[in-house]
Amino acid sequence: MKLRFYVNGDKPGGVPVRERLAAAAPALGFEVVGEGPSDAVVALGGDGTILRAVHEFPGTPVLGLNLGGLGYLSSVGEKDFDLALQKLASGRYRISERCMIELNGRFAALNDIVVTKEMSGRSRLLDLKADGKLVTHYMADGLIFATPTGSTAYSLAAGGPVLMPDSGSIVVTPMNPHALAVRPLVVKDTVRFTVTARSRGEGGSAKTEVYADGADVLTLEDGASVEIAKAAATAKLVELEGYDPYEVLARKLGWSGSNVK
Repeated sequence: MKLRFYVNGDKPGGVPVRERLAAAAPALGFEVVGEGPSDAVVALGGDGTILRAVHEFPGTPVLGLNLGGLGYLSSVGEKDFDLALQKLASGRYRISERCMIELNGRFAALNDIVVTKEMSGRSRLLDLKADGKLVTHYMADGLIFATPTGSTAYSLAAGGPVLMPDSGSIVVTPMNPHALAVRPLVVKDTVRFTVTARSRGEGGSAKTEVYADGADVLTLEDGASVEIAKAAATAKLVELEGYDPYEVLARKLGWSGSNVK
């Protein structure tokens, strides 16, 4: 198996860890490559490093090794790095095909697409349609369209629910909506959304920014629309033997049951 190591150089100790694992890999039967195609990518860092690896090496399975921080996607801790390589070498893993969503037929995102105001202090009017049917007119700072993988990222911080990786769903989470009754919306991942951004008539038209996995990819003028839908491509994540998404949720998000005695 051809193996590529992809490291977040900003993480303390990231480069030495990569060098150590790369030196140990040939004894396990791996061919470590720096250029050209590979059979798998080992991403050393946090969830942001995994996202960058997914985009930089599309279609290649990515194994995340966590170098600090929350690291929900990169759930393998440093004490288990060597064991992770052993499991990968012996075939004790599965490839999880993760849904991605795209903007206007491009700009695919593994985590989320965010439509949000450009200027602080001013909310936006966002008209949302699902398969051509009007859902509602939001007055909010923005909307987060998250995949199951991305439901534990920005969407969760904005009050959205946790979706399991195989749920076949997309969640739309409003950001600071101006109505208490407005709540996140979970739909099948076959739904196609249309979002139209409008100003509130506050003097001058406001622009709206659109982000895909944190990258600013588009600016919407007043009255412009975008389409958001499931992408044809998927992201491939390596899940090692013993991986339990519920255990990862409980451990990473600090779920420990009731505090009531």
